[in-house]
Amino acid sequence: MDVISVIRTKRDRGELSPEQIDWVIDAYTRGVVADEQMSALAMAILLNGMNRAEIARWTAAMIASGERMDFSSLSRPTADKHSTGGVGDKITLPLAPLVAACGAAVPQLSGRGLGHTGGTLDKLESIPGWRALLSNEEMLNVLDTTGAVICAAGDGLAPADKKLYALRDVTGTVEAIPLIASSIMSKKIAEGTGSLVLDVKVGSGAFMKNIEDARELARTMVGLGTDSGVKTVALLTDMSTPLGLTAGNALEVRESVEVLAGGGPADVVELTIALAREMLDAAGVKDADPAKALADGSAMDVWRRMIAAQGGDPDAKLPVAREQHVVTASASGVLTRLDAYGVGVAAWRLGAGRARKEDPVQAGAGIELHAKPGDSVVAGQPLMTLHTDTPEKFEYALASLEGVYDVAAAGTDFTAAPIVLDRIA
Repeated sequence: MDVISVIRTKRDRGELSPEQIDWVIDAYTRGVVADEQMSALAMAILLNGMNRAEIARWTAAMIASGERMDFSSLSRPTADKHSTGGVGDKITLPLAPLVAACGAAVPQLSGRGLGHTGGTLDKLESIPGWRALLSNEEMLNVLDTTGAVICAAGDGLAPADKKLYALRDVTGTVEAIPLIASSIMSKKIAEGTGSLVLDVKVGSGAFMKNIEDARELARTMVGLGTDSGVKTVALLTDMSTPLGLTAGNALEVRESVEVLAGGGPADVVELTIALAREMLDAAGVKDADPAKALADGSAMDVWRRMIAAQGGDPDAKLPVAREQHVVTASASGVLTRLDAYGVGVAAWRLGAGRARKEDPVQAGAGIELHAKPGDSVVAGQPLMTLHTDTPEKFEYALASLEGVYDVAAAGTDFTAAPIVLDRIA
């Protein structure tokens, strides 16, 4: 087997054999196949695609490159959730303890943000003392004692994906649907969860800008999960507008705690409950009411135990940025558009995100929204507040907010897009 023949097969729109796929993933993981050669193959896959059999074998080969976790010793069924990423998407934070409070175990292996999308681990690391890195034994212990754990994936889980993910990020091949699907699903299947709910974002602030591409990605991932014996369902959800009223690490933790306390923005609550119901149904947990678990404080109790079990102080004050800048509405009327991508880029430029994986993030940086589409606004009223420790970043962030919102005349009819756009199972 040689890598040139594998590249040529896909370059010429051929179907890769199972033997070719197994060999190239293993050889790349071991360093036998060079980055520039895998880059060529990734570009050929981006341009020419893969069929379902190829994607399934590619995913299986990436799983086989590392260890698989086993949660069979737990007394509860397991359910996990994965979001393809968006702006203000803090849903994992209230969702994991909520589902645990309703009777399922939630092993949530999460990642860090890159570019304009926020990372769950970055958000939680704004809580004093909280740590993302747990051994497999520690992870199982937290899961067993609290019902939920949110932590970083270990190096032994799908190492081929970790190496290929970094390569795709710098070679213009991130958008390849077969590679997105296999990247996500190899980690989730290797993680060992019994059921999985996928939150596939659609819109300007999402990876998938249109619903057709989002459906293709969702169907591919659901097929991979189902074929591997993992009960898998996907919701397509709107990401044309930021979720909730915050984008930024500590800001989003604060908002998540508000949701767990029975308050919080309506869209965050709606999506959290919708995903919780899907997770509980997929896990086979009957007669649980997520809305009740939010209202009666049981989800908050799990949150506090989960944070404390990972070294965090659930009562500690969250970091606050040293500097603020208020953006005011330019006209009076009805806010009809607030572009998620522009807000996400601004939060990133303020220090909430990173351009490279090794970059630090500011815990207090981000954007607080004071109005959402459908709200009436008055010229000069605060529309959003920018937060950062480094005021020289304001100008750069403000540049990305030019043209991100529209205000129509008072009385204009406005109907917001539904949060859940489709369901694929």
